Amino acid sequence: MRKPGFITLEGGEGAGKSTQVRLLAAAFSAAGLGLCTTREPGGSPGGEAIRGLVVNGAADKWHPVTESLLFMTARYDHLEAKINPALARGEWVLCDRFYDSTYVYQGVAKAVGTAWLDQLYAHLFGNQAPDLTLLLDLPPSVGLARTASRGNVDESRFESMGLEYHEQLRAGFHALATKYPERIHSIDATQSASHVHAAIVSAVNARFGLALIPQESA
Repeated sequence: MRKPGFITLEGGEGAGKSTQVRLLAAAFSAAGLGLCTTREPGGSPGGEAIRGLVVNGAADKWHPVTESLLFMTARYDHLEAKINPALARGEWVLCDRFYDSTYVYQGVAKAVGTAWLDQLYAHLFGNQAPDLTLLLDLPPSVGLARTASRGNVDESRFESMGLEYHEQLRAGFHALATKYPERIHSIDATQSASHVHAAIVSAVNARFGLALIPQESA
């Protein structure tokens, strides 16, 4: 039996991660493969409680170090309560964001320091990492325009942090993709949802030797 994989989706605001999680989950379901879909921050009861603290409110609500620790605390609960049990049951795991986001959002763009975050991650989680990360890449101006068009003010704290901050996020994700080319697969997220989905399915099939079929985007 093939060992299940841990797949994450990353990218800036408005990259379309939620849509692509839904479509990829449908492809797994159509193939008859057990899948656990989840998100960060959140995913577990403790993680969801912390999510409300970090994604709502003013941009300067938290000191960057405090914010980093909240995300890592939520991640610890998430792994212990949901991700690792799912993998142990033989399920694939698909997660909307993971440590790469903390590394970039807080470590790079908020200058907390990536070396310190990496040390903390190693202390808490050892060498556990996703098997494949799909980076949905697009210019921040495009992503922020997408989020603004939705008219949803809930969970918009990070969207309010300004274009320069989001440009730093994109640069940080690019640097990570260069550092970990065997794990991170970058996809042009300016394309239509169906084209992005097809590219994701192709990357997943190539990485794991699967035969998933792209699903309708509607």
